[in-house]
Amino acid sequence: MSSREILRHLVIQQKNQIEKGGDYIERSILPEVLDAFSDNRVLILTGIRRCGKSTLLKQIMQTKTRYCYINFEDERLLDFRAEDFETLNEVLFEVYGMPDIYFFDEIQNIDRFETFVRRLQDQGKKVVITGSNATLLSQEFGTRLTGRYKLFEVYPFSFAEFLRFNRIGTGRDSPYLIEERVRLISAFETYTQTGGMPEYLKNSDPDYIRTLYDNILYRDIIARYSIRRQRLVRELVSMLASSISLPFTYNSLKKTLGLKNAITVKEYISYLSGAYLFFELSKFDYSVKKQLNSPRKIYMIDNAFGILNGFSCSPNTGRLLENIVFVELLRRESKVYYYSGDHECDFIIRCGRKITRAIQVCHELNNDNEDREIGGLLEAMDSFGLLEGIILTSHQEETRKLGDSTITLQPVWKWLIEESTGYTITLGHAEKDKEKTPDRSRTGTADQLL
Repeated sequence: MSSREILRHLVIQQKNQIEKGGDYIERSILPEVLDAFSDNRVLILTGIRRCGKSTLLKQIMQTKTRYCYINFEDERLLDFRAEDFETLNEVLFEVYGMPDIYFFDEIQNIDRFETFVRRLQDQGKKVVITGSNATLLSQEFGTRLTGRYKLFEVYPFSFAEFLRFNRIGTGRDSPYLIEERVRLISAFETYTQTGGMPEYLKNSDPDYIRTLYDNILYRDIIARYSIRRQRLVRELVSMLASSISLPFTYNSLKKTLGLKNAITVKEYISYLSGAYLFFELSKFDYSVKKQLNSPRKIYMIDNAFGILNGFSCSPNTGRLLENIVFVELLRRESKVYYYSGDHECDFIIRCGRKITRAIQVCHELNNDNEDREIGGLLEAMDSFGLLEGIILTSHQEETRKLGDSTITLQPVWKWLIEESTGYTITLGHAEKDKEKTPDRSRTGTADQLL
């Protein structure tokens, strides 16, 4: 049990820290989160450790009054129990006055936290929480707060945020001005290797990424799920990290790891996905059964973690690009799949019941891979009645007309800028994209979130 005096010292110290302010890079998701303050639903900001959730909370606080804050990661809260919430609430009243908004950082560390959150919500309070495990949060809220919360997934810096971090401005004409274009290409080459973890970009210390990586594996996977076979988990993670963008099956991994059944592999990968370290990509099929039984592809939250595992040699450039594109699609789309028929297409996007986009990614389109890359894209387009498709590369830029189909080749860096600004950047001009930006939040039950 935490004493009132300890709680008071902790709350006052944390209050002083958050009120110091700082030079923050505004996150692109901030306006959407602020818009969600219009009702009394609980707001959940979830994402991998150290991706900027706490900083995002501070940015939100700068726009609000009558709030209170506590970070449950503090070691002085190791003995905190559900019965301590009432004492904590009294301390928060003493330190902050009469709060209307409660900000809770990493609250999933506390058992039965959702009961207290539900009580606050019933009292008309706005509650905003962060967490680094989507599975745990969705399980708890799916039980106690079905339909009464809204979840936002926070990722490491996008390329647009990376540019803001490095104070590199962009405008609709930037890709056509030589100096700005060179600066953007150079920045993207760096981003491909460093990824977007904010603290790593500040200190450029590989030991920071290694330590963070180990903390995620131990605290969010091994310790949280009481896994005894630690070596097995690390072997699985190394295999997945070296297989970015490649298909796999649970059975194939089971055999490689020398396990008796594939259920263990499936469980471990679900833990890694819940901690936002890896993501599985399903093959699209109208049959749910076939979709579940088909090979999946694996992607990683940030290239820095992949490179830490030795995934940095030049032949892998195309796969690093593909990983960047996949994570960007996660930021912007709700349903992403890969297509596989006679040929393969890296990504197809579903909006509602329709497939609306087909995207292929490669380092360079050349004579050796042209039939495979274009063939896979055209087959996916034909399957879903699409007249336009895109191939994202390191540097190529052109438009090809093949019968009734149009294929656009575009550098990944330019596509990322286009996606973030809403401007369609073509060879000759820039137009404002008329399509509405997808809502990147999620509302609903645990089953809908997983």
